[in-house]
Amino acid sequence: MNSRQDNYALNSAPNHASYHAPNHAPNHAWILPLLGSLCLVTPFAIDMYLPAFATIAQEFHTTTSQISLSLSTYFVGFAIGQMLYGPLLDRYGRKRPLYVGLIAYILCSIGCAMAPNLKMLIALRFLEALGGCVAQVGAIAMVRDFYPVKESAKVFSLLFLMIGTSPLLAPTIGSAIITGLGWRWIFGGLTALAFTVLVCVFFFLPEGHQPDHSVSLRPGPILNGFWSIFRNPQFLTYTIAGAFSFAGLFAFVAGSPIIFMDGFHMGARAFGIVFAVLVMGFIGGNQLNILLLRRLTSHKIFLIALLVQVAAGAAIFLGSSLQLLELKWTMILFFVFLSCIGLTYPNGAALGLAPFSRDAGRASALLGFLQTGTGALISLGIGLIGVKAVISLLPSTTVAALVILLTGRRFIVHPIEVDEAEVVLH
Repeated sequence: MNSRQDNYALNSAPNHASYHAPNHAPNHAWILPLLGSLCLVTPFAIDMYLPAFATIAQEFHTTTSQISLSLSTYFVGFAIGQMLYGPLLDRYGRKRPLYVGLIAYILCSIGCAMAPNLKMLIALRFLEALGGCVAQVGAIAMVRDFYPVKESAKVFSLLFLMIGTSPLLAPTIGSAIITGLGWRWIFGGLTALAFTVLVCVFFFLPEGHQPDHSVSLRPGPILNGFWSIFRNPQFLTYTIAGAFSFAGLFAFVAGSPIIFMDGFHMGARAFGIVFAVLVMGFIGGNQLNILLLRRLTSHKIFLIALLVQVAAGAAIFLGSSLQLLELKWTMILFFVFLSCIGLTYPNGAALGLAPFSRDAGRASALLGFLQTGTGALISLGIGLIGVKAVISLLPSTTVAALVILLTGRRFIVHPIEVDEAEVVLH
């Protein structure tokens, strides 16, 4: 093992002097639903207003592609917020940052409902994401606070299923609100959801991690810690390759209203149903991964799924460019494409985080930042270019992921494998 790898081993060794024993309370039946409700704040903020793109564009006298910029700025805010809240949740405990972030999210959601123009909506969506992302980051951290390691895989699987309800329910709820009350009331609904979660957290959720004032909030130590993680060859390879693969999901979310509502002239209700059906591919891929891990390693699943994703992305690109794809085949190819992301996402995350134990929190925050940041840039390109960006980004991002994987694996001297439980955990 060379000197650089020795440094990685030292960085990932447990620091017992600064370790705070988690406050296990798995007997409290309401903790898991509360963590699940926290995880729903951001997915609902993303999915619920997708059917309103055409309506908002009409009111603001612009295009659907321009409205998708409000989604791009949300992704940017979510990516940045993950880096900010990681140290804050360790230093001040879990609940105080949750209060601040959720209150900011509520105020910005009210502002979005009253936005007089698109520029104001885009700015408020960025601030809304900065506040709201604390819910998901905090919930993930609290799984380790309240549950022993042997149970955390099961808990994360249950939380993922709760998150999976968002693309199934949120667009349908959003469509109903648009029909009955108008698009601005969607943000009223998001405000009500966040306020309900805030009240429940205040009264029913115990503090899982006591404030640790030894955690430094100075930029220098924080950035140095992130840099030492980023240099790890296994983290770098699987995180960046996974981020480009995962970017296909962001491209789908940002581009689906343009493809199906503008291209195939779907109404808001029909789009909500199609969106939910296609996202089932992503959820199904993640659940299929649990079965495949009994026979294959994470390295092999990641590579095979990425190859299939490249083929599906190329088929969508060629079929759309040549105008050969009907609605049926477009949906089938997108379903396959998203199913592959359901396989690459958990394995890429688990393999990227495998070299770390002590720095797992910061490594997880950096992984989330890189994944969401890449997705934000992808969705921004869609907002600026339109439908052509969607069909061109699908194959290009997956090919980039494959090249990064094949190149980066050469620099991983001693690859660390993960077991089934660690992959399911992600």
